[in-house]
Amino acid sequence: MGRSFGNLYKVHGLVSYSLSPYEQKAFAGAISHGIPNMFRRFRGQVFRVVPPLIIGYMVYDWGKKENARLSRKNPADFADEK
Repeated sequence: MGRSFGNLYKVHGLVSYSLSPYEQKAFAGAISHGIPNMFRRFRGQVFRVVPPLIIGYMVYDWGKKENARLSRKNPADFADEK
């Protein structure tokens, strides 16, 4: 066999062009396209993410307050112990 893994067969009539990753601009359009796209995506998802977070926080806060209220002793139960 004697062929390496990348050269197992030969294709005739197929031409492919590629640019080295080292010659491409890594952050091409990051400022002009990336930041506006980030704001657009944030606007599109904020109403799906924020309401469950607010509801979850309200339930958590209510649970903490209710636990603290139920854990307190009633001072009227100990009024005659002096």
